[in-house]
Amino acid sequence: MDLFQKFKETFFSVFPIMVIVLFLSVTVAPLSLDIVLRFVAGGILVVVGLTFFLLGVDMGILPIGERSGAALTSKKNLALLLSASFLIGVMVTVAEPDVQVLADQIRNLAPSVNKWGLVFGIALGVGFFITIGLCRTVFSLKLRTVLIISYIVLFSLAFMCPKELQGAAFDAGGATTGPMTVPFIMALGLGVASVGHSASVKDGESSDKSFGLTGIASIGPIAAVCLYGMILNFFGADSSSCADSAEASAEHLQSGLAVFIEYLPEVVREVFMSMLPLVILFSLFQILLLKLPPVQIRKVAQGILYCFFGLVLFLVGAEGGFMSAGRMLGAVLGQAAFSQGGIWTVLIIAVSLLLGAITVCAEPAVWVLTEQVETVSGGNIRRKVILATLSLGVAASIALCMIRILYGFSLWYILIPGYAAALLLTFFSPPLFMGIAFDSGGVASGPMTSTFILSFTIGAASASGTESAAGAFGVIALVAMTPLIAIQVLGIIFKLKTRKKEVAQ
Repeated sequence: MDLFQKFKETFFSVFPIMVIVLFLSVTVAPLSLDIVLRFVAGGILVVVGLTFFLLGVDMGILPIGERSGAALTSKKNLALLLSASFLIGVMVTVAEPDVQVLADQIRNLAPSVNKWGLVFGIALGVGFFITIGLCRTVFSLKLRTVLIISYIVLFSLAFMCPKELQGAAFDAGGATTGPMTVPFIMALGLGVASVGHSASVKDGESSDKSFGLTGIASIGPIAAVCLYGMILNFFGADSSSCADSAEASAEHLQSGLAVFIEYLPEVVREVFMSMLPLVILFSLFQILLLKLPPVQIRKVAQGILYCFFGLVLFLVGAEGGFMSAGRMLGAVLGQAAFSQGGIWTVLIIAVSLLLGAITVCAEPAVWVLTEQVETVSGGNIRRKVILATLSLGVAASIALCMIRILYGFSLWYILIPGYAAALLLTFFSPPLFMGIAFDSGGVASGPMTSTFILSFTIGAASASGTESAAGAFGVIALVAMTPLIAIQVLGIIFKLKTRKKEVAQ
């Protein structure tokens, strides 16, 4: 896909949010000119950065995943397949921009959290659960069984995790499956599902195995953050959040556009460190497994450079202008809602609904998934139907998060019945829709959710006057949860309509 097409995708991902923010900033939620200028400049950097990043993913990262999956499967060596896939999952996750953004947000609100310790913990969780997902494909295990067992273990860990990190843990599950990880996991899963082991699959089930790996992989980061929180508790570290730290970290920055220059050196260093393991891994794979010709090596290297350049621009734009504007907008609307109530409460919930509906339709990974769904289903499941269903689900999730912030009830009041309903629906929804649903939960929470939406909710939560903005964490978790229900309900409707047609014939 060419550069212009990628630019169109990312532009239409960011532009609707920019329009909404600018409209609100000159009407009901006035922001300073400095914040608005930084937001516009940050938005431009996010668009350009994501454009080059996604182009680099297509040129360099995705081919590595596809070729590695096919080469590893053709070796007919299960131990090699699982160990190599584990390493791939870890390295790709470390380089995922959404994970770094979330880790920065958590570190700002919980000072005892070590960013890179958290990032590598999340990456190990992804790698471990990718191996579980591939075992499910290789041994033709039921997706429902794997999911139910995994979520029972997961919720047991979550209840033992410090309260301050519980919401952040579930957010990590959604943030991990971003524009780098999703294409890589999909390519790896499709390669394993279609080569070697597909002969043992019953007729009609092969397409079911094309989905579900992303959904399984997104469980790993939640478990990893829960374990990380338990380790902090064990060693006596204070994992409590501090809303003021986020504000203090913003206040020391220079005013105006100079803020982007201030962020640049640290971002370049962090991106280099996050991309280096992936480059080392590819070099090892090239020597021992892939043996690509020089022309393809140059193309992959060019793709990795595009990823590096794009990721630097994306993070500088997100941290320097995009997230600060989201946090300020949330704070202004949240302050009005908490102090005056009435129409302001309705307004902030309505804004949350609108942001949710627009954001999910603009996420690059959602378009990748819906295209794959339409292709695998032979056109029977239209991407427009999936998009509309996801839009409704995500809009509801962000509105629910805002209601939770405004009225202060526990995240568990939503997560426990929500995931219980999602797992219960697996007994009634067709297997294909079940796999799509759990994959959708991850891909719906991409760069826009991890940057702007999370910052918006943090701002609203900090306006409550409490000492902590930890209540904002959980929004990505809810964005990742509602598609599990919405898509499976769609599957049940699809199944009933199909039966009705068969009876009529």
